[in-house]
Amino acid sequence: MDNPIETPSTNQPKLKPKQKYEGKVMKTSLQGAIVDIGENLPGFLHISQVVDSANPNAAVINLEDVLKVGDTLSVWVKRILKDRVELTMKEPLELEWREIKPDMVLHGKVVRVENFGAFVEIGAERPGLVHVSELSHNYVRVPSEVVKVGDEVDVKVLEVDKRKKQIKLSMKALQDEPEVEAPPKKTARKGKAKKEVVEEEETELPDPTYMEIAMRKAMDRAEKRKPEITNRIKRAKMITETEADEIYERTLKAKGEQE
Repeated sequence: MDNPIETPSTNQPKLKPKQKYEGKVMKTSLQGAIVDIGENLPGFLHISQVVDSANPNAAVINLEDVLKVGDTLSVWVKRILKDRVELTMKEPLELEWREIKPDMVLHGKVVRVENFGAFVEIGAERPGLVHVSELSHNYVRVPSEVVKVGDEVDVKVLEVDKRKKQIKLSMKALQDEPEVEAPPKKTARKGKAKKEVVEEEETELPDPTYMEIAMRKAMDRAEKRKPEITNRIKRAKMITETEADEIYERTLKAKGEQE
């Protein structure tokens, strides 16, 4: 019976940056190591990308002090070339600086809380800052009123400063704005009587003093006696006019007699 024709598996994952593999060291040199990751292309691990588990922050000077042929290790795809795959033992960031763009929505974890805001780990080189003014649409006195270390939150990227390595984030930008209540409408008062009552209420005067009461009473008495006083003035005027006529006539008569 003929053996079936073997075809390449289509289930193999496609090589892509940041993909993790478990590899085996096949060869070492001064520049680095050849690592088999189970793909068609050989993997190359440069000495600058080797991490010493005993001292992770120190640079590796002699590769053979750290790696030997036959060792198994965890590596990530750094770059894919035509003839090889460049590898690294340094776990890559989920987000490189070039990948972080304004308006991106990310999921992160609060790692530090200060009076001015909260720092959120989003998988970048540094955590992003959610300023206290970007935590909520409502007034926030201190960030601890809204978040605490360990909280998982959704954030929106506001600004990225690659030179200063700063990322400004917002939680408020992903929240619905609260509805502003409209002021109550003033109902118009119908009817002339109601309007007059309102005007009287609005123009209500203070209680009069004793002096004002006395002045009003005197004015009232004078107003009542006005007709009587007017008649007296008229009679006095008439008498005066009569007397003047008589004097004038007597003067003319006396003058005539002298002539």
